[in-house]
Amino acid sequence: MLNIKVNGHQTALPLGATVDQLVTQLALEGKRYAIERNGKIVPKSAVGGTPIEDGDQFEVVIAVGGG
Repeated sequence: MLNIKVNGHQTALPLGATVDQLVTQLALEGKRYAIERNGKIVPKSAVGGTPIEDGDQFEVVIAVGGG
């Protein structure tokens, strides 16, 4: 298992996981979001091919509309 932090909270993913799997676990499909991995933005075009490493730290923000 990979031990990572997402928005300051510990979580675990299976070995070999990619950022795309994190997106799925967080139920972000179809939502507008941004992901930062270890202080660097992960472009949406790279989400599927970006491997997660043990100890990675992620910040995830979701765009909320309203008025």
